[in-house]
Amino acid sequence: MQPDASVNVLGGPLAPCSVSPVTGFFRDGHCNTCAADQGSHTVCAIMTREFLAYSKYVGNDLSTPRPEYGFDGLKPGDSWCLCASRFAQAAEEGCAPQINLKATHLRALDVVSLEILRSHATDPAA
Repeated sequence: MQPDASVNVLGGPLAPCSVSPVTGFFRDGHCNTCAADQGSHTVCAIMTREFLAYSKYVGNDLSTPRPEYGFDGLKPGDSWCLCASRFAQAAEEGCAPQINLKATHLRALDVVSLEILRSHATDPAA
């Protein structure tokens, strides 16, 4: 699996999202992606209690530890490479978390507009 170029939604180099917990389709701490990443794990989101509850409600429990997968569960404040479609869905429902634009992969724009991403950015002027 060859990753796509590591470019963020602003056209610059893709910044790290999180190494603790380690995130990303490639588990390299970045929201890198490739053709095999059908979920497009490209949005670097900062978890909130509200979003984690929402994600669990819609069938993607990110907060419960899954030791068999080496997953400790996410908690508010953790950064995570979120599927672009889940972020878009949460934005429509009014419970999307904040995101880091510099760590959000360019491919996220295939699913969600830069305008929506900026409206949830920790630094929208970036």
